[in-house]
Amino acid sequence: MKDWKLKKYALADLLAAAVKSEIDSRDLYVRVAGRVKNAFLKERLEFLAQEEEKHRKALEGMFGQRFPGQALAVPAQPVVPLPEIAFGDEAVPLSAVLAQAMKAEQAAHDFYLQLAELFADDAAKKNLLLYFSMMEMGHYKLLDVEKSALERLEEYGEEQEMIHVGP
Repeated sequence: MKDWKLKKYALADLLAAAVKSEIDSRDLYVRVAGRVKNAFLKERLEFLAQEEEKHRKALEGMFGQRFPGQALAVPAQPVVPLPEIAFGDEAVPLSAVLAQAMKAEQAAHDFYLQLAELFADDAAKKNLLLYFSMMEMGHYKLLDVEKSALERLEEYGEEQEMIHVGP
């Protein structure tokens, strides 16, 4: 687990970084969902985008409660360098994009675990951040399953639109 050493940052900056991360993740999942043809994978990516949007809203609410009257300024470059996902080239294999997304989900898991400790004085917010941490690990696992399936198809140069259909 990465040690972010979060105590050296202002809490407002950390929450803004978390919001930025959720926005970036949501945007990535929406973009990738628009690229895939597999209906089941598309639904999973859209689900992840919705999850990230819910996290964003909850974090903005948390910010507003902790810093009433202060405007949340989402930075272009957050103080905590969470992993970014490069998706500039449409020719990048989807499995490579998902591998990057997995790293970002793992980092978000670690980040939320450590951020929760800064809310020792507020059990509700601490528990919400711990819950986010678990959800991010769930996202990681979902992406891992999808990435493995894509790698098998990419290895054979195949694309099967209904590959995820069960028996």
